Amino acid sequence: MAAKADPNSFRRTWDKEEYSKLAQERADEDVDDLAPAKKKPPVKRELLKRRDYEVDLDSKLNKSIVITKATPLSQTGGYYCNVCDCTVRDSINFLDHINGKKHQRNLGMSMRVERSTVDQVKKRFEFNKRKRDEQKQKYDLQERLQEVQEEADRVRQARIDRRKEKKRKAEEEEEEELDPEIAKMMGFGSFGGSKK
Repeated sequence: MAAKADPNSFRRTWDKEEYSKLAQERADEDVDDLAPAKKKPPVKRELLKRRDYEVDLDSKLNKSIVITKATPLSQTGGYYCNVCDCTVRDSINFLDHINGKKHQRNLGMSMRVERSTVDQVKKRFEFNKRKRDEQKQKYDLQERLQEVQEEADRVRQARIDRRKEKKRKAEEEEEEELDPEIAKMMGFGSFGGSKK
């Protein structure tokens, strides 16, 4: 390693030929390691697809959980992703995670979307048009006005019935409270309930 040093010099000296030879060998090994990596075919992943499940963000809302050291990761606070085995603290970051590159790769999908053909787009427009027409048929103006009128009649009739019931109860209470014979014995007819 070190070349023969001058006995009067305290500095270290290096054998430059030996170290240049070692550096060249290391460079040759690195080139050999990189060559086979280029020959491997790329991994074929599915195209990005629409989720077939509903993302549950509201199930743990406004709930308290006791978390200990023994609590599994999936039951700790936040949103747990069982595909990536990670916990995210809030709903926005959870949505970013499940729509992100790492999560999609773990699902076996690339971030590329299938190109739609003209026929697929036309079919989708027809489907949306039919759906909108069905909704218009469901919303018939005359039927809606009739329903509103019936509802108003029901509310008005309920109000009238409540007033009648209240009046009837008040009359019954007056009759129960005031016995005419007792009133005559005490020397008065009523407590000012009659109009003058």
